[in-house]
Amino acid sequence: EQGCCTTSSFIAMSKIARTAALFSAGLMSCAAASPAAGQVPRRMFGSASSPLLKQFPRVLSLRGGAGPAGMATMAAEGSTVPAVTFKCRVRDEKIGGDNPFTWKDVTTDHIFKGKRVVVFALPGAFTPTCSSTHLPGYEKNYDAIKACGVDEIYCLSVNDAFVMRSWGLAQGCEEEKSDAANPLNPGNFKKVKLLPDGACLFTRGMGMSCTWDSERGFGERSWRYSVVVNDGKVEKIFVEGGAVMQNHGPDPFECSDADTMLKYLKSK
Repeated sequence: EQGCCTTSSFIAMSKIARTAALFSAGLMSCAAASPAAGQVPRRMFGSASSPLLKQFPRVLSLRGGAGPAGMATMAAEGSTVPAVTFKCRVRDEKIGGDNPFTWKDVTTDHIFKGKRVVVFALPGAFTPTCSSTHLPGYEKNYDAIKACGVDEIYCLSVNDAFVMRSWGLAQGCEEEKSDAANPLNPGNFKKVKLLPDGACLFTRGMGMSCTWDSERGFGERSWRYSVVVNDGKVEKIFVEGGAVMQNHGPDPFECSDADTMLKYLKSK
């Protein structure tokens, strides 16, 4: 009969209304609980895999907003880098054999305290753009970047120390086998140092964690960005696309490259 709803359409409309009501209630909760305008507290939505977030996946891409569990607000100029410990592998010739490496805890103080450092972060070792352009660009411009008053350059990825070492060797990076001046050596590399953020602690603390599970099967990784850190504080940051995006189809690479970084450093 004209004007009447079928049972199936009524159920569908009810589901839409219920979802809209949940999202509206969440936004009201955000407005009441948020310490800063526009900030979306993670506790409001729960984990990145919660049913509500699956209904609204772009909520996770809000600048300075929510992200995977434990992720902070996206880093900005003037903010302090997170205090974490990186689980690294260094050479110890006393071990002997074909794999003379041992574990070493390297803290963010070891990396950043009292130093001016460039870090570029990328989604994964052995991936195409990271291997063909991002890491090679910084390796090529290593000396030029350091000549601009930079103490060291690090490539960070949410990969473990074993993967990062294997990737560096596959990229043709020259291993540092004896000099222990850098906290990642001996056993890392002479030019760009590969920094393993295997547990994603630094990446979450920088507000740069993203998931590409449906797009690439990556799970939690780092969004692509580069940053100048001066004595533990962000001096300048270049974030691809201007914000972290979850399960994003494209992997933008326009502003975190070595040439953009070098141009900035030369302007200072």
